[in-house]
Amino acid sequence: MDKHEFDQMNSAVITEFRETGGKAGGMFEGKPLVLVHHIGAKSGLERIAPLVPLLDGGRIYIFASKGGADTHPDWYRNLVAHPEITVELGTDTFPATARVLEGAERDAVYARQVAAEPQFGEYQRKTERIIPVVELVRAS
Repeated sequence: MDKHEFDQMNSAVITEFRETGGKAGGMFEGKPLVLVHHIGAKSGLERIAPLVPLLDGGRIYIFASKGGADTHPDWYRNLVAHPEITVELGTDTFPATARVLEGAERDAVYARQVAAEPQFGEYQRKTERIIPVVELVRAS
């Protein structure tokens, strides 16, 4: 899938998410979904990434899996460069800070995501990089 096709797919998912109060079909059918607004590290432009999170009580975690590719997704590099973001979850939109998890905390959360969404285990097996885990900390 080239960048244009990827952008078209994301745009359709974002539209469906907003029309249904936070749900989408296709590969996202029956899964939780979050829209993460991020600022391009190089471009400075706002972008939106639809992602499958782990929702744990009031905590939200996202995973820079990129389907097991050997490079981090652009949105991850953008969050590291500009961690103050906006999140859409269901019908709620709120400011948040992206916090990258490290070590045992990262490993424990990633294991919980693999239990909930087994394809994330396959993504980690496909790459030598450690897939980053990011907590989206809601601003108080």
